[in-house]
Amino acid sequence: MNKSRRKHSAAFKGEAALAAIKERETLSELSARYGINPTVISTWKNVFLKRSEELFSKHGPKSEADFEKERQELYAKIGELEMQRDWLQKSRSSWAWNNGTT
Repeated sequence: MNKSRRKHSAAFKGEAALAAIKERETLSELSARYGINPTVISTWKNVFLKRSEELFSKHGPKSEADFEKERQELYAKIGELEMQRDWLQKSRSSWAWNNGTT
């Protein structure tokens, strides 16, 4: 009795979340109407409320180009830090060798 997971569209999730936010019906009634578990509706409602701030922020959600730019900057910083680490390891070992310590 494998029951495959259903995938709901963003519009469907938004509709169910808004209905839960309005509180005109109980979660049990919404569950029966939409054919999904009340816990799922509660989860969608909480996600909607937490992320609604993004809709009204000055910057809005980041675009794919913004993510890619930030990713490239972070990789560049990682490379820089790796070079510093390697240099420090080499200088530490040469200092220890010059001072006769290991």
